[in-house]
Amino acid sequence: MGYMPVKKLLITMSLPMMISMLVQALYNIVDSVFVARLSEEALTSVTLAFPIQNLMIAIGSGTGVGVNAMLSKALGEKNFKRANDAANTGLLLSFLSAFAMMLFGLFATVPFMRSQTNDISIINDGASYLKICCALSYGLFFQIMCERLLQSTGKTQFSMVSQLTGAIINIILDPIMIFGLLGFPAMGVAGAAVATVTGQFTAAIAGFVLNLKKNEEIKLQIKEIIKPKTDIIKGVYAVGVPSILMMSIGSLMTYMMNRILIVFSTAATAVFGVYFKLQSFFFMPVFGLNNGLIPVLAFNFGAKNKARVKEALRFAIFLALGIMLFGTLIFNAFPKCLMGFFKASDEMLSLGVPALRIISLGFPVAAVCIALGSTFQAFSKSVYSLIVSVMRQLVVLIPAAWLLSKTGIVTNVWWAFPIAEGASLIVTLICYKRLYSGIISRLSHEE
Repeated sequence: MGYMPVKKLLITMSLPMMISMLVQALYNIVDSVFVARLSEEALTSVTLAFPIQNLMIAIGSGTGVGVNAMLSKALGEKNFKRANDAANTGLLLSFLSAFAMMLFGLFATVPFMRSQTNDISIINDGASYLKICCALSYGLFFQIMCERLLQSTGKTQFSMVSQLTGAIINIILDPIMIFGLLGFPAMGVAGAAVATVTGQFTAAIAGFVLNLKKNEEIKLQIKEIIKPKTDIIKGVYAVGVPSILMMSIGSLMTYMMNRILIVFSTAATAVFGVYFKLQSFFFMPVFGLNNGLIPVLAFNFGAKNKARVKEALRFAIFLALGIMLFGTLIFNAFPKCLMGFFKASDEMLSLGVPALRIISLGFPVAAVCIALGSTFQAFSKSVYSLIVSVMRQLVVLIPAAWLLSKTGIVTNVWWAFPIAEGASLIVTLICYKRLYSGIISRLSHEE
């Protein structure tokens, strides 16, 4: 972290996570591809369930960001006890988060689905899917935390092994559980949920074992996991809560977009769900790059090395822009082909082709925002990320989408996305300028 050439270090840290997140994006797409073979209504039910899935990921990932930043900074300062405390506390917080989501899964899934649609088949499919995903979310939360612990100490290749394991299991089980192959009963949409949680539990077990066997920088002990450490919890959530809120805003955004679009048709909502699956194929690698960048920035922040911080950030922006420009090109050149993977009806094609082309115009802008936003998390200024996210998704995107929906033309709604990306870039640059003048410019070591 402190002496390897920065570009090589960033690629070494990020590439395994980028690959594993590409696979993660692929199995998310495959999941919806199989569900779409059931019916357009089945695809819509999964789309309406997505805000809660995204909320679980937000809680797990945001907590992981807090643990990641604290652990990496502690290692940079050679404070190994604090690093161990952060790791063990992270697993305790994962258990408590999963317990809370289990309660939601058991008691609140039907009311949640009813708040978005009156279609009984969509409500039933979405509720059965969500109940399984939420009640058995322990695998998801422990998978995320174990991967973050590996990433914090530079063991990204093992983090990739964990995620690949879960993704492969999910992909294999999807058609078996959905359609009832190899003697299993056909479970429909619920089968997709069973495949998902099975993959998550497998990945969680693999990640925990890899931390025990391969992660020498930290020591996981049951007696330390079950012992709450108030100061560590406060430190984790000082960084993690803004990240959780920032990512949770995405859940609120998708929920509100679903309600705006379903007024037009279930096909419009299904198109939105397809877009979210497809865009992850480009956003997930950029987030993988971001996850690799954060510990590099945090370590060199702890070591007060300004030159390495600046070089890592510049290189990350360059890579993120390249990925997102490629995504814009693909979305504009092959929209019909992309929609065809989801057995799109003629109505879905007529809505989906312009949607993919319009929304993807904001991808390069999002790349810069994500890369610069990594400094907010690495330097414990996640509140800036929260401000940017609120501006993009609540202050600009939803009001713009609602106003454009009043034209009665669903294609106009898609323009809300590039409009929101432009607004988020302005706010990101303002926040980064404040962070640079207040923190980065004052780091002591230029070389």
